[in-house]
Amino acid sequence: MKNPIGFLFSTEETETHVSNREVLSYATGLAGQNISYGFISGRLTYYYENHAVSAARASVVGKIMTYTYLWDAVNDMLVGAWVDRAHHKPFQKMRPYLLYFPAAIGLLCAMMFVRMGSNDIFKLIYLGALYFVWDLLYSFQDVGLWGLLALSSPHSHERSRIAQWVTIGAGAGSTLAGAFPILWDLLKGSMPESRIFTIFAFVFGLGGELLSLRAAKFRERVDSPVQREEKLWESFAVIRHNPTLIFISLARFSQGLSPKINQTYFFQSEYRKSESGFLKGGTAEVIYGVLSGAPGAVTMLFANKFIDRVGGMKKTLILSQVTAIVMRLAAFGAGKIPALHYAKPVGFMVMCLLTAVYNIPGALMDIAHRSLTSDSIDEVELKTGIRSEGVSFSMQNFTTKLTSGVSTRIQNFFLYNVLHYVAYDDENYIDMQGETFYKWQFPLFMLGPIVGAVLYIVFISFVKDDKAHRAAVEAALKERRAAAAAAENTAEVEID
Repeated sequence: MKNPIGFLFSTEETETHVSNREVLSYATGLAGQNISYGFISGRLTYYYENHAVSAARASVVGKIMTYTYLWDAVNDMLVGAWVDRAHHKPFQKMRPYLLYFPAAIGLLCAMMFVRMGSNDIFKLIYLGALYFVWDLLYSFQDVGLWGLLALSSPHSHERSRIAQWVTIGAGAGSTLAGAFPILWDLLKGSMPESRIFTIFAFVFGLGGELLSLRAAKFRERVDSPVQREEKLWESFAVIRHNPTLIFISLARFSQGLSPKINQTYFFQSEYRKSESGFLKGGTAEVIYGVLSGAPGAVTMLFANKFIDRVGGMKKTLILSQVTAIVMRLAAFGAGKIPALHYAKPVGFMVMCLLTAVYNIPGALMDIAHRSLTSDSIDEVELKTGIRSEGVSFSMQNFTTKLTSGVSTRIQNFFLYNVLHYVAYDDENYIDMQGETFYKWQFPLFMLGPIVGAVLYIVFISFVKDDKAHRAAVEAALKERRAAAAAAENTAEVEID
């Protein structure tokens, strides 16, 4: 009997088709990295605010994380420029960062959730120092993993296929990390919450990074000559030739300007002791994520067909935000109707359903961003003769981290200054909030992101997405590379 999933392990390969087995290794590596990062990004601030430091210092944690995100954004750009200029073996520009860094990154991730001492100042210094080192090493790995996409094939349609599957892998890793709240609910009462976080920091943080080693098995198929004669600032300056990357970065950053709160606070307060008591907070958060994300996850399996049907990457991105605006307004309106109140079973399901609708095109955003960025690197090479995988994907990471820093600061502001959240040295802290907290958190959770969606549409409208132009760039590069290879062979013959 033929193996029904055998196609995943196919080693068949042609000039325009990378073997499925290699793509699976790459996607598995991205899954592992996102298991680790998903746990860190989603739980570290919450853990320190409510379990590591005293209530008096809780608000300081958000400020520290804002500064670390800003450092993270800056160091991503420095790392990307360094990667572009670093000496490497032919067709192995990214491999060292995928092979030698994951174990150290995973161990540092786990150590951030180990409580050290009882002094708040020491704990905050410990957090800042470990995060600083973790983030620096993670930046190298992140640039390596996503920079590999632009080097995966000289053909744009093949890069789109690879982008589709590695994005699915990354999403699977994030989903697994997102399952933590269910485990959190199950283990509550049997051990302190702080110990639960520490255990899963090792399971998800270290374990995920060890799984990410699989990406080192993927082979680079486009060589990227070292630009050693360039100065560091010149590596950054190449971005000016890439308007696609600039406008994608502005669009993504604008989404972080939304007035909102972290969804964990919303679910922990509304569903820990909801009106009907039908769900616990962590379980509600995971079920919401699964139900609202499932249609989008299925759509990702047919991403390129869906994108072609819509009319291209750019139109898909615009559709995702228009749909998000409409569905968020609908979900908010439904949630205010007593019979469909979001804390009741029927209302909760309606909220999940409406969110699922806008997640169908929304799930394709990362694929579109990465495909457009990879294509733009080819265009920059045609203009300048320089490959810029490192600085281009570090720009993408820079945008992610800068957006996270600004978004964290905004969330921190609304949580403490608008909702008047108070941290308590008690595991029932979430039930002790005031009337303002419960009145305004749903509007911020559901309607706040609309601000970012509107701004995103404005910036993304400037991005160029022309299939004929991509084909012309690809053909011109193929001709140039063939000519360069012929000239190099002629020179070697003359030397001999």
